Amino acid sequence: MSDNIGYVVRNIEINGLFMKPFIHITVLFLLLVPGLTGYAQRASTADSLENSLKDTLHDTVRIKTLVELSQLYALSNFNKASTYALEAIKFAEKVEAPQFRYKSLQNYALINNLSGDFSTAIKYETEALQIAIAMTDTTSIGLAYSNIGNYYHEMGVYDEAYFYLTRSYRILQHGNMNGSDSLYMNIALHNLGRVFKEMGQYETALGHLRISYKMSQLLNDKAGYAYFLDEVGDVKLRNHQYDSAVYYLLKATAEAKKLLQAEPGNIVVEVLPKTLSKIALAYLHKQQYEAALAYYDSAMNIHQATGNQFGIADVELGRGMVFARQANFTEAERLMTKALGIGQSINARLLQIKCHDQLSALYEKRGEFEKALRHNRQHQQLRDSIFSQGMQQKFFRDQLRFETEEKDDQIASLMRIEQIRASEIRKQEIIRNILVVVVALTAILLVTVYRSGQRRKRINSLLLQHQEEMEKRSQELEQLNKVKDKFFSIISHDLRSPVNALAGLLDLLDKGAIKPEELPMALKELRTRFNHTRTLLNNLLDWTLLQMDKLNLQAAKISLHALVEENIALLTSLHQKNIKLINNVSPLAYALADSNTINLVIRNLLTNALKFTNDGGEIVIGAEEKNNEWIMFVRDNGVGMSAEVRNMLFDKINPYSTRGTANEKGTGLGLILCKEFVEKNNGRIWVESEEGKGSTFWFSLPKA
Repeated sequence: MSDNIGYVVRNIEINGLFMKPFIHITVLFLLLVPGLTGYAQRASTADSLENSLKDTLHDTVRIKTLVELSQLYALSNFNKASTYALEAIKFAEKVEAPQFRYKSLQNYALINNLSGDFSTAIKYETEALQIAIAMTDTTSIGLAYSNIGNYYHEMGVYDEAYFYLTRSYRILQHGNMNGSDSLYMNIALHNLGRVFKEMGQYETALGHLRISYKMSQLLNDKAGYAYFLDEVGDVKLRNHQYDSAVYYLLKATAEAKKLLQAEPGNIVVEVLPKTLSKIALAYLHKQQYEAALAYYDSAMNIHQATGNQFGIADVELGRGMVFARQANFTEAERLMTKALGIGQSINARLLQIKCHDQLSALYEKRGEFEKALRHNRQHQQLRDSIFSQGMQQKFFRDQLRFETEEKDDQIASLMRIEQIRASEIRKQEIIRNILVVVVALTAILLVTVYRSGQRRKRINSLLLQHQEEMEKRSQELEQLNKVKDKFFSIISHDLRSPVNALAGLLDLLDKGAIKPEELPMALKELRTRFNHTRTLLNNLLDWTLLQMDKLNLQAAKISLHALVEENIALLTSLHQKNIKLINNVSPLAYALADSNTINLVIRNLLTNALKFTNDGGEIVIGAEEKNNEWIMFVRDNGVGMSAEVRNMLFDKINPYSTRGTANEKGTGLGLILCKEFVEKNNGRIWVESEEGKGSTFWFSLPKA
């Protein structure tokens, strides 16, 4: 979330806006749609954070969570936002780190500002300021001064607003001048422009606003342009340039729309209801009352969603002015009186001035001169209290002092620059003399260093090559040792098993403990174990030769159909299951490969398929011609395998093995050999499988 120029509330996201479709403002609905797109995500974030509060959290983590929750709800549910903010303050008092109390107090002040309770906002921001002063953190001090100045501006106390904003600017100017300082200085500058606007110094106000906008561009503050256009539109409105005002204000909403489309949760949406109210006021002066009411209603929807009492009162006053223009005095009186009551409850003096002024004019039109006079007096008293001569004198004194201090700073800065330049010239002369000597010595040393460097580079290159070769061989040996240990553990068990079985059978025969009818079954079991052991020994021998580079491969033209037939004939006589083996390989399929290794690949894949296919199953061996390759496949309708198992099949370091459908055993070595042999014959191997539906092993070989 990015900080933005303008109103100080820069770090709270809006939770969504709801507007009714009205005549003349379809464009406004389209504008606010981007603000709605992030609603579900923010609601989900809030739910997640609220659930986390149920856990046992460290106080600092709980404070951060509470502050974040209050910010999420700030523009959608004021009561929740306020509750979470106050709870954050309570926990912040328990921790020793003052920055947490500063953040929680400032957060609560911002939330009250959004609701229009500026007095409470000033109270808590002042507490935050005292903590910042105690921490001697110029950035935090400057931000707190800026916020207080903005709250005084909203209350209509412009001399205090100017004082705090200028203090903020100067403190930040003499601070660390990091990214945050520059941004907060720009915020103060923008808000100073707003103060000058309220004091009627429109040219000065526009000057400050233009400078602020240029700084926004330098700081990549994307929302700065929308805030700038909003303020320019307000100046035009106050100068009765209504068409120009509408132009700038609508342009402000368009810029906000553009930014919200890119960043749906951007806080630029916070300025929208104020801009809408200004557009409504412009249409009121243009006597386009339906459009004015439509814009006021749109602004009201947003203020009601956020609980902004000041905004609600301001809109009610505007709507009352429209009804007064339409001679609906009863409804106008009700709305203006309601706005005045809210303004008095939150001590919004500028709002009260407007309400008394409009009520006085309303009662005068109705002929109720006593009420008109009473409201006129109250209007005048409040206006005098704000725009009194003493206040204006204080404002101008502060302005003069600020400008004088600025000039003094500029003069001092110029003197420092001159001193620095003189010092730099002296340093440059010394450095130049030293450089003459250094260059001469460097020229002498360069040749020696270059030759030495070249010789050292050659030596290092040779050492590096030897080191890389040693590391590579070390890794290969380590892997081979791991595989060797794993295979030896398997072999020691698998070789012992058939021998023990044979010994046991011989003992039983010797003792006559086995019946003649049981002997075929025992021999069948013993044959199965010896077949497994024979396959294991063959694979182990081939693997050993492969690892020792003693296996000589002789590529020749081989008939794939014949190899498959040979293996089907061999395995049909050995396996005990009722499984159909089908050879679909074309007799014209000839590959350029080593006959012995490819024969072993086909046998191992068929053995593997038999192992995991149930009685009554079917195994199909085929070949597909593709470009310059034959793509062989062994497909069964057995038990299949999961994706996790598929990823482990060809792992040399951790070979995978499991029992078959008839409890057949394996080592996982067969598939590893298949992969090695296929690759040495310039092919590749892969598997496709689904649990419960069988497996298909594929491998490619170059055509003969």
